[in-house]
Amino acid sequence: QASQEELKAAYRRLCMLYHPDKHRDPELKTQAERLFNLVHQAYEVLSDPQTRAIYDIYGRRGLEMEGWEVVERKRTPAEIREEFERLQREREERRLQQRTNPKGTISVGIDATDLFDRYDEEYEDVPGSSFPSIEINKMHISQSIEAPLTATDTAILSGNLSTQNGNGGGSINLALRRVTSAKGWGELEFGAGDLQGPLFGLKIFRNLTPRCFVTTNCALQFSSRGIRPGLTTVLARNLDKNTMGYLQWRWGIQSAMNTSIVRDTKTSHFTVALQLGIPHSFMMVSYQHKFQDEDQTRVKGSLKAGFFGTIVEYGAERKISRHSILGATVSVGVPQGVSLKIKLNRASQTYFFPVHLTDQLLPSAVFYATVGPLVIYFAMHRLIIKPYLRAQKERELEKQRENTASDILQKKQEAEAAVRLMQESVRRIIEAEEARMGLIVVNAWYGKFVNDNSRKNEKVKVIDVTVPLQCLVKDSKLILTEASKAGLPGFYDPCVGEEKSLKVLYQFRGVLHQVMSADNEALRIPKQSHRIDADG
Repeated sequence: QASQEELKAAYRRLCMLYHPDKHRDPELKTQAERLFNLVHQAYEVLSDPQTRAIYDIYGRRGLEMEGWEVVERKRTPAEIREEFERLQREREERRLQQRTNPKGTISVGIDATDLFDRYDEEYEDVPGSSFPSIEINKMHISQSIEAPLTATDTAILSGNLSTQNGNGGGSINLALRRVTSAKGWGELEFGAGDLQGPLFGLKIFRNLTPRCFVTTNCALQFSSRGIRPGLTTVLARNLDKNTMGYLQWRWGIQSAMNTSIVRDTKTSHFTVALQLGIPHSFMMVSYQHKFQDEDQTRVKGSLKAGFFGTIVEYGAERKISRHSILGATVSVGVPQGVSLKIKLNRASQTYFFPVHLTDQLLPSAVFYATVGPLVIYFAMHRLIIKPYLRAQKERELEKQRENTASDILQKKQEAEAAVRLMQESVRRIIEAEEARMGLIVVNAWYGKFVNDNSRKNEKVKVIDVTVPLQCLVKDSKLILTEASKAGLPGFYDPCVGEEKSLKVLYQFRGVLHQVMSADNEALRIPKQSHRIDADG
């Protein structure tokens, strides 16, 4: 976002610093010529609106392109950006046509009621009766894949298998979706299964206004009992920036009317719903709090009451790796009893394990369902997950270092050469600043600092940037913009892929100041808040 005047001022300053005629030493003169040429090339690119627009979009690779890309250089910056976005859309469409976007769910139901509801006194003579019996009583597996046919048409193939207490079945469905306009799409669905007959369905989505949309789903289910039609309509509206209101009407199998309000913000998710229907009518309230930490921790609770009874649920979920989220929920209800539900989301796959503990409201079952998963999680996180993630991060950093080793070595050599060329200019700047009791950089370091005791085993990786930082001082001021400081003259990246900071100890008007700035954080000195108290 620099203006032409700012570019010219920076160009003149660097030219004066790196001009070969200012250095008599042959080695310094050679280094100055190389850096002077780099500065001149950069100014040639950035001073021309067309080449600057290409560089902003394509980077250095765009300046070296030949063929049709060269013709684009004669366009205005706006036209170049528009052309780039068009090409990006085309590439995205080609990638979509090659992507299947698989999604799947595996659910394993576990009956562990024998842990708490024992009948040992009735089966004392039965061999093995002293050990509680834990059984898998139901399973469900579903999978779907998408196959983009054109930019607007998509085919979706899905199937599922279910079994419970030795009985089960499955079905397969094929859906064809077409995006008719920016306001809506339509979908045709065909399905068949061994427990139910053929299924024909039609789903339509339409934006009525910018804040309101409607979804309608019609279905015909063929079975030995005849044709069973079904219709579901959902009307939704944005009540405000973070709140949605829904009205749902379902006719056919399990007819019902449902209304709900959902409020989703950065720190919370709240839902209230009311349903009147056959056979289930209920009212439900749920709340979820989102912690603003790197693990994306969420704590949730809900209350659901209706003709079927009352259920209270509470739980939490947390991100355990880049693509995995682990969650656990305790369900306590009448007459349902106590259950523990464990869920793992891994990319687009979901693994769900509902564990039924007891049919009664036993305090012991509630206690173990709550405390057990917490103890197991923290033990696994400390002994397995954390070491694994640390090792994975080290492997990724090592790979990144290997890929950028030659570039970093070149940047280091350029930075060291720039520091040698700055010595004379820095000496004059310090003399001028001392004369006016101005800004003098006493020490400056850039890189990875380890201040946390929990990371005391990690190695500090910093470089001395006192000279290049003093060279940037002008009229007793130092101003750095919001960008990585590794690109500043005389700087380079001492720890690729790791978090970096800039620590500066400086003197202004004879008083010591100190500041620590993050790598991409803007910095402006001197400031009164940086002052070191004499008492300290």
